[in-house]
Amino acid sequence: MGTIRVVLAEDHALMRDAIKLVFDGVEDFELVGEVANGNDLLPLMRQVEADFVLLDVQLPGADGLECLAALAKHYPHVKVAMLSAVDDQQVIESAFRRGASGYILKSVNPYDLPGAIRQIVEKTVIHLPVTGGAAPASLPGGLSAKEVAVLAELSHGHTNKQIAASLWLSEQTVKFHLRNVYRKLGINSRTEALRYAYEHDLTALAPA
Repeated sequence: MGTIRVVLAEDHALMRDAIKLVFDGVEDFELVGEVANGNDLLPLMRQVEADFVLLDVQLPGADGLECLAALAKHYPHVKVAMLSAVDDQQVIESAFRRGASGYILKSVNPYDLPGAIRQIVEKTVIHLPVTGGAAPASLPGGLSAKEVAVLAELSHGHTNKQIAASLWLSEQTVKFHLRNVYRKLGINSRTEALRYAYEHDLTALAPA
Protein backbone atom coordinates (compact mmCIF):
# COMPACT_ATOMS: atom_id res chain seq x y z
CA MET A 1 0.00 0.00 0.00
CA GLY A 2 2.98 2.34 0.58
CA THR A 3 3.16 5.27 2.98
CA ILE A 4 -0.19 6.89 3.78
CA ARG A 5 0.16 10.66 4.16
CA VAL A 6 -2.41 11.91 6.65
CA VAL A 7 -3.78 15.34 7.53
CA LEU A 8 -5.44 15.60 10.94
CA ALA A 9 -8.22 18.10 11.63
CA GLU A 10 -9.01 17.94 15.36
CA ASP A 11 -9.54 20.75 17.84
CA HIS A 12 -8.73 18.81 21.03
CA ALA A 13 -4.99 18.98 21.74
CA LEU A 14 -5.00 15.79 23.81
CA MET A 15 -6.57 13.82 20.96
CA ARG A 16 -4.09 15.28 18.47
CA ASP A 17 -1.17 14.34 20.72
CA ALA A 18 -2.46 10.78 21.14
CA ILE A 19 -2.86 10.32 17.39
CA LYS A 20 0.58 11.79 16.67
CA LEU A 21 2.12 9.43 19.22
CA VAL A 22 0.50 6.44 17.50
CA PHE A 23 1.54 7.53 14.00
CA ASP A 24 5.12 8.14 15.15
CA GLY A 25 5.38 4.44 15.92
CA VAL A 26 4.01 3.20 12.57
CA GLU A 27 6.35 3.06 9.59
CA ASP A 28 3.78 3.29 6.80
CA PHE A 29 2.06 6.46 8.09
CA GLU A 30 3.21 10.05 7.85
CA LEU A 31 1.34 12.91 9.51
CA VAL A 32 1.95 15.71 7.00
CA GLY A 33 -0.15 18.40 8.69
CA GLU A 34 -2.69 19.23 11.35
CA VAL A 35 -5.26 21.93 12.04
CA ALA A 36 -7.49 22.76 15.00
CA ASN A 37 -9.95 24.93 13.07
CA GLY A 38 -11.99 23.96 10.04
CA ASN A 39 -11.21 27.26 8.31
CA ASP A 40 -7.54 26.26 8.18
CA LEU A 41 -8.01 22.90 6.49
CA LEU A 42 -8.23 23.87 2.81
CA PRO A 43 -5.28 26.30 3.04
CA LEU A 44 -3.23 23.47 4.57
CA MET A 45 -4.31 21.04 1.84
CA ARG A 46 -2.86 23.42 -0.74
CA GLN A 47 0.52 23.24 0.98
CA VAL A 48 0.93 19.49 1.51
CA GLU A 49 0.53 16.25 -0.41
CA ALA A 50 -2.04 14.12 1.40
CA ASP A 51 -3.69 10.78 0.75
CA PHE A 52 -6.04 10.81 3.72
CA VAL A 53 -7.79 13.29 6.03
CA LEU A 54 -8.89 12.37 9.54
CA LEU A 55 -11.62 14.92 10.16
CA ASP A 56 -13.41 15.77 13.40
CA VAL A 57 -17.14 16.34 12.90
CA GLN A 58 -17.33 19.13 15.47
CA LEU A 59 -14.72 21.72 14.59
CA PRO A 60 -14.65 25.46 15.29
CA GLY A 61 -14.88 27.61 12.19
CA ALA A 62 -16.12 25.48 9.32
CA ASP A 63 -17.46 22.29 10.88
CA GLY A 64 -16.47 18.81 9.76
CA LEU A 65 -19.38 18.32 7.36
CA GLU A 66 -18.67 21.66 5.65
CA CYS A 67 -15.01 20.71 5.33
CA LEU A 68 -16.00 17.31 3.98
CA ALA A 69 -18.06 18.84 1.18
CA ALA A 70 -15.20 21.17 0.28
CA LEU A 71 -12.69 18.31 0.25
CA ALA A 72 -14.95 16.23 -1.99
CA LYS A 73 -15.13 19.13 -4.43
CA HIS A 74 -11.48 20.21 -4.49
CA TYR A 75 -9.63 17.01 -3.51
CA PRO A 76 -11.78 14.09 -4.72
CA HIS A 77 -8.76 11.77 -4.80
CA VAL A 78 -8.15 12.19 -1.05
CA LYS A 79 -10.03 9.78 1.21
CA VAL A 80 -11.66 11.21 4.31
CA ALA A 81 -12.74 9.55 7.54
CA MET A 82 -14.81 11.39 10.09
CA LEU A 83 -13.55 11.17 13.67
CA SER A 84 -16.34 11.85 16.11
CA ALA A 85 -17.84 11.27 19.53
CA VAL A 86 -21.26 11.59 17.86
CA ASP A 87 -22.84 8.17 17.27
CA ASP A 88 -25.93 9.46 15.49
CA GLN A 89 -27.26 7.69 12.41
CA GLN A 90 -28.37 10.93 10.74
CA VAL A 91 -24.92 12.47 11.16
CA ILE A 92 -23.26 9.31 9.84
CA GLU A 93 -25.55 9.17 6.80
CA SER A 94 -24.98 12.87 6.14
CA ALA A 95 -21.22 12.34 6.24
CA PHE A 96 -21.39 9.53 3.70
CA ARG A 97 -23.67 11.53 1.42
CA ARG A 98 -21.06 14.30 1.40
CA GLY A 99 -18.26 11.94 0.45
CA ALA A 100 -16.82 10.39 3.60
CA SER A 101 -15.11 7.04 3.14
CA GLY A 102 -15.38 6.07 6.80
CA TYR A 103 -16.73 7.10 10.18
CA ILE A 104 -14.62 6.39 13.26
CA LEU A 105 -15.95 6.88 16.77
CA LYS A 106 -13.61 8.55 19.25
CA SER A 107 -14.14 5.62 21.58
CA VAL A 108 -11.74 3.71 19.33
CA ASN A 109 -8.41 2.73 20.86
CA PRO A 110 -5.92 5.18 19.26
CA TYR A 111 -3.57 2.28 18.55
CA ASP A 112 -6.28 0.80 16.30
CA LEU A 113 -6.41 3.91 14.10
CA PRO A 114 -3.66 2.87 11.64
CA GLY A 115 -5.43 -0.43 10.94
CA ALA A 116 -8.75 1.35 10.64
CA ILE A 117 -7.34 3.83 8.16
CA ARG A 118 -5.72 1.06 6.11
CA GLN A 119 -9.10 -0.63 5.88
CA ILE A 120 -10.82 2.58 4.80
CA VAL A 121 -8.18 3.10 2.11
CA GLU A 122 -9.11 -0.34 0.75
CA LYS A 123 -12.89 -0.07 1.15
CA THR A 124 -15.64 2.06 2.68
CA VAL A 125 -16.68 1.24 6.24
CA ILE A 126 -18.92 2.99 8.74
CA HIS A 127 -17.92 2.04 12.26
CA LEU A 128 -14.45 1.02 13.36
CA PRO A 129 -12.97 -1.17 14.55
CA VAL A 130 -15.01 -3.66 12.58
CA THR A 131 -16.14 -6.90 14.17
CA GLY A 132 -15.40 -9.21 11.24
CA GLY A 133 -18.84 -10.77 11.13
CA ALA A 134 -22.39 -10.51 12.40
CA ALA A 135 -22.87 -11.66 15.99
CA PRO A 136 -25.85 -13.69 17.09
CA ALA A 137 -28.74 -11.64 18.46
CA SER A 138 -27.94 -12.71 22.02
CA LEU A 139 -25.25 -14.73 23.73
CA PRO A 140 -24.91 -16.21 27.21
CA GLY A 141 -22.44 -14.23 29.25
CA GLY A 142 -23.38 -10.90 27.71
CA LEU A 143 -20.51 -10.81 25.22
CA SER A 144 -20.21 -7.75 23.00
CA ALA A 145 -19.99 -8.00 19.20
CA LYS A 146 -16.26 -7.25 19.33
CA GLU A 147 -15.71 -9.96 21.93
CA VAL A 148 -17.66 -12.42 19.80
CA ALA A 149 -15.51 -11.55 16.78
CA VAL A 150 -12.30 -12.14 18.74
CA LEU A 151 -13.67 -15.42 20.09
CA ALA A 152 -14.67 -16.50 16.58
CA GLU A 153 -11.14 -15.85 15.32
CA LEU A 154 -9.74 -17.74 18.29
CA SER A 155 -11.89 -20.73 17.36
CA HIS A 156 -9.78 -21.18 14.22
CA GLY A 157 -6.60 -21.42 16.25
CA HIS A 158 -5.41 -17.93 15.37
CA THR A 159 -2.80 -16.25 17.54
CA ASN A 160 -3.37 -12.83 19.09
CA LYS A 161 -1.21 -11.32 16.35
CA GLN A 162 -3.27 -13.02 13.62
CA ILE A 163 -6.54 -11.94 15.26
CA ALA A 164 -5.27 -8.37 15.47
CA ALA A 165 -4.39 -8.38 11.76
CA SER A 166 -7.71 -9.94 10.74
CA LEU A 167 -9.88 -7.53 12.75
CA TRP A 168 -7.69 -4.44 12.29
CA LEU A 169 -7.04 -4.19 16.01
CA SER A 170 -3.88 -3.80 18.05
CA GLU A 171 -2.65 -6.86 19.92
CA GLN A 172 -3.21 -4.91 23.13
CA THR A 173 -6.90 -4.51 22.24
CA VAL A 174 -7.22 -8.21 21.39
CA LYS A 175 -5.79 -9.09 24.81
CA PHE A 176 -8.23 -6.67 26.42
CA HIS A 177 -11.21 -8.31 24.69
CA LEU A 178 -9.98 -11.79 25.60
CA ARG A 179 -9.68 -10.81 29.26
CA ASN A 180 -13.28 -9.58 29.12
CA VAL A 181 -14.39 -12.84 27.47
CA TYR A 182 -12.72 -14.90 30.19
CA ARG A 183 -14.23 -12.76 32.93
CA LYS A 184 -17.76 -12.77 31.49
CA LEU A 185 -17.78 -16.50 30.80
CA GLY A 186 -16.07 -17.45 34.05
CA ILE A 187 -13.24 -19.27 32.27
CA ASN A 188 -9.46 -19.17 32.59
CA SER A 189 -7.93 -20.56 29.40
CA ARG A 190 -8.01 -20.49 25.63
CA THR A 191 -9.05 -24.14 25.67
CA GLU A 192 -12.21 -23.28 27.61
CA ALA A 193 -12.83 -20.35 25.27
CA LEU A 194 -12.52 -22.67 22.26
CA ARG A 195 -15.00 -25.09 23.79
CA TYR A 196 -17.47 -22.24 24.28
CA ALA A 197 -16.99 -21.08 20.68
CA TYR A 198 -17.70 -24.56 19.29
CA GLU A 199 -20.71 -25.09 21.55
CA HIS A 200 -22.25 -21.81 20.33
CA ASP A 201 -21.36 -22.21 16.62
CA LEU A 202 -19.09 -19.18 16.50
CA THR A 203 -16.62 -20.71 14.04
CA ALA A 204 -18.75 -19.55 11.11
CA LEU A 205 -18.22 -15.91 12.09
CA ALA A 206 -14.54 -15.91 11.18
CA PRO A 207 -12.64 -16.98 8.06
CA ALA A 208 -10.84 -20.29 8.44
